[in-house]
Amino acid sequence: MAMRNRQKNNFMLLKSVDEEETVGIVEIVEKLAPEAEQKTGKSAKKTRKVEKPETPAKPEKKAEKKTKGRRGINVSDLDFPTKVKVKAKTFPESDKAAVQKQEKVDRDASDEESATPQPSSETDHKRHHKRHKPAAKSTKLIFLVGAIVGVLGALYFGASNSSVGVEFPDFDTFVNFDSMSALLDDWKSVLPSSVNKMMSDFMETSKLHGSAESFAVGRSMQKEGLSTKFPVVMVPGVISTGLESWGLDGTEGCPSEQHFRKRLWGSFYMMKTMVMDKTCWLKHIMLDTETGLDPPNIRVRAAQGFEAADFFMAGYWIWNKILQNLAVIGYNPENMVSAAYDWRLSYLDLEIRDGYFSRLKSAIELQKKNSPTGEKSLLVGHSMGSQIIFYFMKWVEASGENFGNGGPNWVNDHVSGFVDISGSMLGTPKAIPALLSGEMKDTIQLNSLAVQGLEKFFSRRERVDMLRSFGGIASMLPKGGKVIWGDQESAPDDEASFMNINSTDNDAVNAPIDTYGNFISFPQVVGKYSAKNLTMDESIDFLLDQTSVSYKKRTKQHYSYGITKSRAQLKKNNQDYSKWVNPLEAELPNAPDMKIYCFYGVGNPTERSYTYREELDKSEHNLNVTIELNSQNAVKLADGDGTVSILTHTMCHKWKQAGSIYNPGNSRVTIVEMKHEPDRFDIRGGAKTAEHVDILGSAELNELVLRVASGKGDEIEDRYVSNLKEVTEKMDF
Repeated sequence: MAMRNRQKNNFMLLKSVDEEETVGIVEIVEKLAPEAEQKTGKSAKKTRKVEKPETPAKPEKKAEKKTKGRRGINVSDLDFPTKVKVKAKTFPESDKAAVQKQEKVDRDASDEESATPQPSSETDHKRHHKRHKPAAKSTKLIFLVGAIVGVLGALYFGASNSSVGVEFPDFDTFVNFDSMSALLDDWKSVLPSSVNKMMSDFMETSKLHGSAESFAVGRSMQKEGLSTKFPVVMVPGVISTGLESWGLDGTEGCPSEQHFRKRLWGSFYMMKTMVMDKTCWLKHIMLDTETGLDPPNIRVRAAQGFEAADFFMAGYWIWNKILQNLAVIGYNPENMVSAAYDWRLSYLDLEIRDGYFSRLKSAIELQKKNSPTGEKSLLVGHSMGSQIIFYFMKWVEASGENFGNGGPNWVNDHVSGFVDISGSMLGTPKAIPALLSGEMKDTIQLNSLAVQGLEKFFSRRERVDMLRSFGGIASMLPKGGKVIWGDQESAPDDEASFMNINSTDNDAVNAPIDTYGNFISFPQVVGKYSAKNLTMDESIDFLLDQTSVSYKKRTKQHYSYGITKSRAQLKKNNQDYSKWVNPLEAELPNAPDMKIYCFYGVGNPTERSYTYREELDKSEHNLNVTIELNSQNAVKLADGDGTVSILTHTMCHKWKQAGSIYNPGNSRVTIVEMKHEPDRFDIRGGAKTAEHVDILGSAELNELVLRVASGKGDEIEDRYVSNLKEVTEKMDF
């Protein structure tokens, strides 16, 4: 009976051994050795000690404690000791025979144990399966989810809407991060606990960061007592507004019905259509090259409402931060509107085709009428939106067909202030290479393989043709000529001190070889196109000479890029709509009660001038000139916000000067320059960014906008980070 107990005890010791610890096998051998010695009569003392009655539960408990949290070994799978090399001990021949005999006894005990399971063995067995069960479920679930996602993705991206009668929601709607928590709740009972915890932690972190960053400024201002005062009108910048298809006919081979009310610009649907059917996407998105309006049988219009520009596509916000913070202090659709527009159109065509300026005028008049205290509207523009606002203030007071006919006092009576956020009032240099050769810093900095890939997918010629069909892009060509942008001898921003030395991207900043005034440089003369270097105004003429007759005619019909120094000429230009996009040729309205706020970023290297080459084989890209990719100075950088050169804000400083002929009503002007100090761990720059688009999420910018909207704009003080003020004073106006 005692021998039977010892066999059971040895069996339980074997059951508790961790299969991952080979050293435990040596311990088993040591435990079996005394019994082998007892068989041969060599260790009577040890035999008597082993034969001492013991309770079977104690060794089991001890083994459990030793191997807590580990998986037990199934004895039937353990081939011991014949297949395990044990170097810790050696036995004489007589001992080996004893061990083999003991091994046979143990196997018999194991068979008996299998026939009559012990309670402890059953417990270990259940524990073993319990530990493996979640892993199996997790694998099956992941496989199932992956299969579903794969099928849905294949159907969504691969199915042709014209041949498959199944409608799928837009990916932009499907990817709704706000509904992720609800989706997680539905799957909690199925997902493994570890996945649930990971997702819960992620959602909690996202929730905290999202609410803090999105509403913190508004709540802080609310605690200071800020609330709604002026009705707000927001005007987005270029490419910010989504564009939707409203046509049904289309062209042969490119029907429009499948795109009805889908966003062909500013959505994941745009990306899908662009990749799957680039030719038809271009036919829908491009304007007629002769009229500058809709192509035959195609109708694409700007999206409307706050959703038109709050996000460019799912996850990439534009105006959303400002909307959220304004909402905290009491703004809603009753006292706030988003004046989205089709940025592809020339400005007057916005009125002719869409009645845009008439609708904007009516919205502002309605805001004043509905305001409990009859407050005037605050116009807030970003990038091209600032140019649209300036054009509107000239249009609304002009008399004639297609004009506002509001009279000389309309702006002063209806507009409390004009907030210019990173506005391109005097244009931006990067507009010229975009229209000339379809290039910019972002495209030329790609490696050669990526450049070739981009060229195959969306060539420079295709980019040029698309951009030239957009009449609105030409409004962003630089204005002011040599006075603002310099000549071949010098430029206002040639001074080394002009570029913020403490820029966060110093490696990208390069001092000009000669002067920024040489806007387009040709190091090598090949033919007539590279005969000489070009200044800014010469570059615009050079560009127009490379375009079609219709494009050149329409551009000169709608825009002007010069400078007027005569007060009389400025008055005369009040009725010339081609001058209204250029504040150097059109004065501000006579609105002494209107206040102007210029908020813009500095210290972020920005495209300023370029090195070009004349193509030897002009048929290769169907272009006469392209940027010299092999030059270290292919793109020369200077101060700005990463998109718009700081020189374009010269106009704000000129308006601010006492007695400026460009500000006849002596409207008060406040200028705040914001240094670009991005958070390196935030892909959008964080609270201190001053990048051209990301500045809309800047904590400081949001605070400034809220203070102006709540009637506290007078408390904002001027702040200069650059020396643009001094540079402007030296310019020959």
